[in-house]
Amino acid sequence: MGSTEAALRDAVSESWSCRAAAGRRLAAIAGQKGVVPVLERLLLDPHDTGVTQETAEALLQRRDLVGIRTVLAALSRPEEWCTADQLDAEVFNHQNWMMADGQRDQFVQQLEALAADEDAGVREEATRFLGGPEAEVPAPTGSE
Repeated sequence: MGSTEAALRDAVSESWSCRAAAGRRLAAIAGQKGVVPVLERLLLDPHDTGVTQETAEALLQRRDLVGIRTVLAALSRPEEWCTADQLDAEVFNHQNWMMADGQRDQFVQQLEALAADEDAGVREEATRFLGGPEAEVPAPTGSE
């Protein structure tokens, strides 16, 4: 079995650590067909924010539009407060690291590009991180 197939299998494991590891492996190939929906599911993991954290960190460490867009898309539609809070913290921390590394302009340019994204949720989250009017973390869509 190939590594992609193994990661896709592990993404539905009962073990949170297997799902988290799958998120890290799949983040590396986020541009491949069919991978983004699995990553979004892992980012919104209803059972453990460790899966959310590991997957978000791996996607943001790519420092590209695919990674940031995938995280912002999930952040725009959380089902639980703890997931929304975890995703928001990951993007905020990533923003701080990019600025500390002297890459503030790159991060701002990526957010500006995503502020014009076709997905309304991605647009709103990018605008919020740019300091726009949507300043609050989105409310979960599921139960509290």
